[in-house]
Amino acid sequence: MENKKIIIAIDGYSSSGKSTMARRLASEIGYRYIDSGAMYRAVTLYAMRNGLITPDGTVDKEHLVNALKNIAIDFKVDDGKQLTTLNGEVVESEIRSMDVSNLVSIIAAIPEVRHDLVAKQQALGNSKGIVMDGRDIGTTVFPDAEMKIFVDASPETRAIRRYRELTEKGQSTTFEEVLANVVKRDHLDRTREESPLKCADDAIKIDNSNMTPDEQNKLLMDIFRKITC
Repeated sequence: MENKKIIIAIDGYSSSGKSTMARRLASEIGYRYIDSGAMYRAVTLYAMRNGLITPDGTVDKEHLVNALKNIAIDFKVDDGKQLTTLNGEVVESEIRSMDVSNLVSIIAAIPEVRHDLVAKQQALGNSKGIVMDGRDIGTTVFPDAEMKIFVDASPETRAIRRYRELTEKGQSTTFEEVLANVVKRDHLDRTREESPLKCADDAIKIDNSNMTPDEQNKLLMDIFRKITC
């Protein structure tokens, strides 16, 4: 008998490895993976391209909120890799840049943006069988998710991971810049009024500072089996 499908919510700090964990888990169990952070990054990129946010973080909120109805975000799989699309255009590389990283927490703090994207995320989970990662999945988007994980690691560990990821992609930055971005985003994510980053009361907390990808995946698979079997 096939196990019933569930919703798996994986929350955590920026660059904690939650997306890698969620993506691999989804692949192993045959679920759809949804990167909610990419959705906020896509809105940020839209705002940047359309002059709705300045480099210092000043946002033209009225025009951005009015534009939300014209922002279509989706995901496509190409050669086994999930790519984020913005109004039909693949923007996976652009949304991972430091320019977007420096501004995404400001955009994500706008209540109307969060309401719009939360509704879109909830719609994606209507039929269950998804693994979604982000910052408020287990607390706001899917508070009744059957499996909730909260991922943490030290800021320095997360900055090292992010720095390696960016340099491997050929993006020019420094470790100091990445660390400063991680610390800034942590503060903004924890202190925003709308759906702040926090560990859900019924989430399993994982500090993966010293865990290998295989150890992480085994732990998640063990938790998944206990819930679904």
